[in-house]
Amino acid sequence: MTDVVVFHNSACSTSRHALETLENAGVQAHIVHYLKTPLDHEQLLELIGKLDDPPSDLVRKDGFFKQLGLAADDYLTPAAVAALLVEHPRLMQRPVIEKDGRAIIGRPKDRVADFIPG
Repeated sequence: MTDVVVFHNSACSTSRHALETLENAGVQAHIVHYLKTPLDHEQLLELIGKLDDPPSDLVRKDGFFKQLGLAADDYLTPAAVAALLVEHPRLMQRPVIEKDGRAIIGRPKDRVADFIPG
């Protein structure tokens, strides 16, 4: 039985590092390739509800975010974050690790080791 879920982007070195950290700790995880199978609005709200981090941290404020002309202050609430990520899944911060009803964003990389069972 797997009780750890990783929302993963294989193109991201930090996301790959999280998987390696889990593997080295002997933790089996269910991997969700969220770009291939995007989360819907309800799934995103559920994930945000488990997040130890502020909802706004789930949004990548990268070049694509800026290219879209978006403003960070518009994405502070769970509803606004979920709506944005439904429309643009690639703006979801990664990796996100979920276990025992809690979730974290795996940045910086050392957060993953502190979050998983030892």
